[in-house]
Amino acid sequence: MVDEIIKSMQSKMDKTVDALKKDFGTIRTGKANPMMVEDVRVDYYGTLTPLNQLGKIACPEPRVILITPFEKGMLKDIEKAIFAASLGLTPNNDGSSIRINIPELTGERRKELAKVVKQKAEEKKVAIRNIRRDANDELKKQQAEMSQDEVKGHQDKIQKITDSYIAKLGELEKEKEKEITTL
Repeated sequence: MVDEIIKSMQSKMDKTVDALKKDFGTIRTGKANPMMVEDVRVDYYGTLTPLNQLGKIACPEPRVILITPFEKGMLKDIEKAIFAASLGLTPNNDGSSIRINIPELTGERRKELAKVVKQKAEEKKVAIRNIRRDANDELKKQQAEMSQDEVKGHQDKIQKITDSYIAKLGELEKEKEKEITTL
């Protein structure tokens, strides 16, 4: 039963780490990254559809995102959706694809983005701690079947796992901050 609690906890923590990676992928760093636009929703025959399902997104150059839709008729809709997403990006429609030039970040904007990175990382750390709390609560429900030493040992194990996940989040945060602040 305790193994199930720990496996469930680790699974949730893995999802939290993945969510942070996805969040960080959407933050502009001055370099082109397909993740910046792939979740933009485009009106596709009355259904809001993610951009990555409507065309190919590539980065042929470090500061350019190239979107080639599967249907040429979708160019204007994709262009509108990118503007509507208020990403601070300007799409250029050349008739067969859309090019987005990524502008250089100013020092002030880099500082703002570093704060956003810290905030998102802190939110995920809180989520990890909440998962730990839930696992400890589940463990307490099982307490009648175990000795106090066993419970303490399991709580220590849960804490070690939690610490390792918080360290992973810290590493991701440092990497992203470095990526943002380096010119």
